[in-house]
This record gives sequence, C-alpha cells and structure tokens, in this order.
Amino acid sequence: MKIDPQMPQLCLIRHAPTVATGRLCGRTDVDAVISADAATALRRALTGITGPISSPAKRCQQTCAALFDGPPELDPRLWEQDFGDHDGLPYSDLPDLGVLDGAELADYRPPNGESFGDLTARIAPALHDHACRARDQGRAIALIVHAGVIRAALAHLLGDIPAGLRFEVPNLGLTRLRVGPEGLLSVISVNEHPA
Repeated sequence: MKIDPQMPQLCLIRHAPTVATGRLCGRTDVDAVISADAATALRRALTGITGPISSPAKRCQQTCAALFDGPPELDPRLWEQDFGDHDGLPYSDLPDLGVLDGAELADYRPPNGESFGDLTARIAPALHDHACRARDQGRAIALIVHAGVIRAALAHLLGDIPAGLRFEVPNLGLTRLRVGPEGLLSVISVNEHPA
C-alpha cells in the first residue's frame, strides 16, 4: 500500500484495539493497546501525510501518537456513536437487534443515545470541512476515528444510510475517500492494511 500524499483524499484510520474487549464503547473513554509492529508498518504507509485530525477519544489520540509526530488537531464531531444507556455494557448484556432489518437498525436509537442515522448526519459537516481542506491544500489528510464514523462516512458517500452498517471495520484499517471539486467524490479503498 502506497498513499500519494499529494492526492486530495481523506484517509480514515480506525483506532488501535482497546483494553475494553467484550464491551460496547462509544463515548466510554478507554485506552488503546498499540502493537509496535502494526504501528510501524502503518506509519510507513502514511509517510508524507501530516497534520492528522483525531476524535478526542483517548484511544484515537493514543493511536495518533503512535502513527504521527506531534499532537493531532481534535475534532469533537468525530466521536463514535453515542450508545446512551448501552455504552460500556458487555456485548452479552445488549438487546438482540438481529431481528431488525437494515433501515430499522439504522434508525434504532438506544435510550439516551443516538442512532446510526443520527451519527451519519452529525459527521457529514465534519467530512465536508475536512474534504474541502484536503482539496484546497492539494493533499491527503488523515482522520483517526472510530468504526462507526468510518461506516457513517461510507454511508454518507454511498447515499444509503443502512448500507454503511454492512461494512466491517478492523482496528487500524485504512479507508480512503477521494476528494473532488465539491467535496467527497468516491471510495478509493476500504480496510487497507500495510503489507
């Protein structure tokens, strides 16, 4: 994988795995566990990309520190979906949502939380702003974010909110979105991993 840092694009990177295995963590702020080998390989792939932008979550900032020199710009619009009363629960304690179809799942709002559709609407202005910055500067910009944010970005670009929920997004996976004259234009790749 070689990224041209001079191509206007958004490089969305999911944070490293966390210490909270087996739990749903949206707004629950947990630490990342970063493999030095994985960070080194991804860091090499990101050579030439500067000025990363991160979710304020610790796991994203810690991932950013392993991949880039210097502190990131923080964008609170890039937080993970707010799972409300479900946040921080073990997966085994969550309600069974498997009975919902794609549209119902995208509209499902946990008590005191937000739906995937809400998340997609929330991040749209951030994506547009960062895409315009990449366009104006003529370069790639890295966003260190969450699985839900990457799914929502894909849903937004595809124009199909439920479709975004069909993507699996691994930790440290890289999704690249091409930027055109008006903002986001197309999907270059999903879930790249450095060789």
